[in-house]
Amino acid sequence: MEKRVPNSTGYAVTGNRNQNFSEFRINSFGFNSFREFHPSIDEKEIALIGDSFIEGFHQDYDRSTGKKMEVLLGESVAVYEYGYAGYDLANQLYLTKAYEADFEAVDYIIFYLDYPTDLERSEYVPNKDRITLLSSRMFKIRDQIKLLAYTSRIGLVDPIKRLALGIRDRNKQNPSIKVDSVKLRTRYQKNFEKLLSSYPIDKSKTAFLLNSKTTDKGFLAHCRRNNIQYIDFGKVFEHSQTAPTLIYDQHWNDHGRDLVAQAIVDHLKAQAPHLLNK
Repeated sequence: MEKRVPNSTGYAVTGNRNQNFSEFRINSFGFNSFREFHPSIDEKEIALIGDSFIEGFHQDYDRSTGKKMEVLLGESVAVYEYGYAGYDLANQLYLTKAYEADFEAVDYIIFYLDYPTDLERSEYVPNKDRITLLSSRMFKIRDQIKLLAYTSRIGLVDPIKRLALGIRDRNKQNPSIKVDSVKLRTRYQKNFEKLLSSYPIDKSKTAFLLNSKTTDKGFLAHCRRNNIQYIDFGKVFEHSQTAPTLIYDQHWNDHGRDLVAQAIVDHLKAQAPHLLNK
């Protein structure tokens, strides 16, 4: 699995004129987190898996979504955040297979699902060669040129970076991605079904975190028919009087993380009340 260099610390700078200056802490497992990961059948633990939204480089590591969940849930529950920029659902599901024993010990697993960009493929294929050959050269060139380094920080070269890495542009300025083609919607659902067939989930302890406002209604209906749990933060975002996302790239801001954490906890209270019992 592609992860961060373990036991590294520093600051992530994003946005215009250091608009976001956030401290990160990569744990020994290779993920940005305030916790080390020690799954145990004797403890209550939740795994939160996803891409850059879960990785949380736009927020100090000790004010992450997982940390906010722990405050709401109480000290008896630990939240492990497995977030890495660029992870799609294939990456996330393969992660649980690669570390199967760890995730069997975890009490509840939540996958962040960005529809439709996380469903572009139906199987996991390592991208080691692409990353090492293309991204390393690109970032070395960027760091030698001040103008490129600055434009990278404020997000102007994001489309170029995504093209070089083979990562689909998530259209951060307009997150309401429309999928009008029946053929496309069918392909995304089939990819989802094949992934779950290759990497089966325990439906009793698994949910998908998503925005219903940007997710195909047919896909949501498919989840309901098949007893696949999902956590919808779209409605609370829509009714929030305070912007839940950052100005420049639509990642969740501190308020947005509060809303997401609360949506997850509300779901757990209904679907996994045993986690709340001391």
